[in-house]
Amino acid sequence: MDQRAAIPVTLPRGNPTQSYWQLEPDEIADLQSTTSLPEKADTVIIGSGITGAAVAFNLLSNGARDIVMLEARLACSGATGRNGGHTKAASYRSFLDHEREYGTATAVKIARLEHANIRAVHAFAKEHGIQCDSNPCGTVDIVYDAAQWEADQRAVQAMQAAMPDDDAAKYTIHSAAEVREKFFCGRGGDEGVCGAISYEAGSISAYKFTVGVLKLCLDKKLNLQTNTPALRLEKLAGGGWKVETPRGPIRAQKVILATNGYTAHLWKRFQGVIVPLRGHVTAQRPGQGLPAGGLPTTYSFVYAGGYDYLIQRRPGRGAPGAGDVVIGGALVRGAAEGASEFGTTDDTEFDDIIVRALYNSLPRYFGDRWGADHADGRVRRAWTGIMGYSPDGLPFVGEVPGEKGLWVAASFQGHGMVLCWMCARALAALVQRRGVDALSDWFPDVYKITEQRLGLTFKGRLHV
Repeated sequence: MDQRAAIPVTLPRGNPTQSYWQLEPDEIADLQSTTSLPEKADTVIIGSGITGAAVAFNLLSNGARDIVMLEARLACSGATGRNGGHTKAASYRSFLDHEREYGTATAVKIARLEHANIRAVHAFAKEHGIQCDSNPCGTVDIVYDAAQWEADQRAVQAMQAAMPDDDAAKYTIHSAAEVREKFFCGRGGDEGVCGAISYEAGSISAYKFTVGVLKLCLDKKLNLQTNTPALRLEKLAGGGWKVETPRGPIRAQKVILATNGYTAHLWKRFQGVIVPLRGHVTAQRPGQGLPAGGLPTTYSFVYAGGYDYLIQRRPGRGAPGAGDVVIGGALVRGAAEGASEFGTTDDTEFDDIIVRALYNSLPRYFGDRWGADHADGRVRRAWTGIMGYSPDGLPFVGEVPGEKGLWVAASFQGHGMVLCWMCARALAALVQRRGVDALSDWFPDVYKITEQRLGLTFKGRLHV
């Protein structure tokens, strides 16, 4: 893993695989708010995914002005626009590790933040009328590994003991028989089901949601500059920063890196500390044996060393993509258990073994409930995206130590849809020095960037 973590991080590549969510690019996809790049700004945000959009919205809503957002490719063309559409925490799977490492109070705070993040995203979409397939719903983790099943039950019990009557700890445990009856798995296909755990989650088009947030920011005078990669950062002697781009430099008092897996390209201190990982996702037409009204929940399929995750878009006559099943994961199905996916920023191609595993997964998981494939074929689209992982499995949020005016919110462990929104809110509060004293009530201190955390060694994904 040391060799993979040492691979120099690059800019986002040109001509990436086309994400299913972006088959119809939004009208702001290639927007440049001004014909020429401004020579200076108060704040430059690099990255137009959910983190960058949420940071911008919070700053602008609290009085900030003169903000320029740079995006290397099209708007929301990175991990946010390429994910599996899941707003799902699975907090119990990391709870015991967090409790052991940081104490019960911090483990509880992390679980509550993840749960609050899910609710906040869907509530924001509803409040602002963002049409993004927002679907707060239940989810289920189908577990196929006996040791994992025992560990998961212990974790649920520990979490519920630590936070009784808390919505973030409401889980239901299901027997293998219940899995076959309620969730259509483990019969006539992959029948090695140990049990399942169900809880609150949701699904969403993260691309449409984030574009909606960006449009709200544009109404507040955000200057969005797509197709404008940040090439280098230079700290200025008199204070502030210079950001070099192919269209010329821009100077700013504050620079915010919302660049996730690409962060080390701009600030080398993050090389080997925020490590890129390429993920694979597919969109598949539903089998004819699935319920006409749609699957009852979203899903994860948990096996030794890894998992796959699934949502189904709401069925509906005539709606493009209605009823499609989006499933991603399968990292450990790849060569050397997916080791070659670490350190790469190449989302222009696939690992054929992983894609094949995802292609073949649905008839196996749903067995005789899948039925015959759709007349037009099973697979509609496959694509890849670049995530960011840290040595301790936590995000980096805050001002880079020793670098006044350089801020970061990145490294979301493939868990961005349940971390980015609240981390962006916290970062905006830190940047504006607004409500900082109250942050400790809800934001885990262990997420803040420190010299000690920057010195950790990356060993691979945690909390798998």
